[in-house]
Amino acid sequence: MTRIVAGESAVPTRRRAVEAALAIGLVLLIAVGAVVASNISRNSEAHAAEPSPAAELKLGYFGNVTHAPALVGIKKGFLADALGSTKLSTETFNAGPAAIEALNAGAIDAAYIGPNPAINSFAKSQGQSVRVIAGAAAGGAQLVVKPGINSAADLRGKTLATPQLGGTQDVALRAWLAKQGYKTSVDGSGDVAINPTDNAQALKLFQDGKLDGAWLPEPWASRLVLQAGAKVLVDEKDLWDGTGTGKPGEFPTTILIVNQKFAADHPDTVKALVKGNAESVAWLNSAPADEKASIINGALQESAGAALPADVLARSMANITFTLDPLAGSYPKLLQDGVEAGTTKKADINGLFDLRALNEVTGTSRISAAGLGQD
Repeated sequence: MTRIVAGESAVPTRRRAVEAALAIGLVLLIAVGAVVASNISRNSEAHAAEPSPAAELKLGYFGNVTHAPALVGIKKGFLADALGSTKLSTETFNAGPAAIEALNAGAIDAAYIGPNPAINSFAKSQGQSVRVIAGAAAGGAQLVVKPGINSAADLRGKTLATPQLGGTQDVALRAWLAKQGYKTSVDGSGDVAINPTDNAQALKLFQDGKLDGAWLPEPWASRLVLQAGAKVLVDEKDLWDGTGTGKPGEFPTTILIVNQKFAADHPDTVKALVKGNAESVAWLNSAPADEKASIINGALQESAGAALPADVLARSMANITFTLDPLAGSYPKLLQDGVEAGTTKKADINGLFDLRALNEVTGTSRISAAGLGQD
């Protein structure tokens, strides 16, 4: 029934009803169209976001012997060959925190780095920044000092150097000093002064008598010993009893990490990078000593500007184990050391490791993430 209001006829009312119905229908049609368009858009975005090989991989590393898998991988072409059509670009750094900053800023996609900066980045980003995808080197770090320093008791009031605040050797030194009863501060004050210093500068300062010692990776520890008259006060391998790893004397010095988003977007590229790294490590563990020395020195000449004397390189290589195992079981201790050193906050590092590509590439005994990620 149509209701007629005084002063109106039935026809206009019916017309308005029809117009309203048409308007409602148009709204519904637009809404349906919007839903369809949205679904198409999402499907297109999902399709566009499907993982694919990267056009380019930007890799960071250090000009140190502890980064020999990177040096060899670049010099002999293992990394570029494994990446195939993906262009390999490289950049060198002096220490881990600087490399992490570049990685988080998108300047590089992956890096050979020490474990503590990787832990710190993961913790600060609440697990969103990086993933450890392989090991590269273990060992090869020492506290070297002036000949007159014979024990920890002689360090009070002395000045020591590390490559960079928050770096792996920096954390190791601060943690060791704390166990000796010393207090240190990230601003350089305390019972023992710690000055983060570029490795080459640390060598010169030590030679000039302006440093009492330094906790350094190879080849810098060997350079201070053989070229500047330093002696070893602490070999870091003596501080690791194998708890968590089952490998006494081994501690992670260099690992391979990747930006998490890059890994999600380009899993095949990450797997190729892992494969190239595995080939580098295998070559380092099988090639004749003179051939290794030649390749590494050639790579150091290109990346760091100078080759090493034969005795320095030989001593450095003797202190390092090249391994694909990132020694994940050591990371709770590394995290705690960073917390106690004041360079890292307490954090949950579960998820830091993604070793699936590594275990696919090796295909032998499984390398464990020690419950801190996927393997």
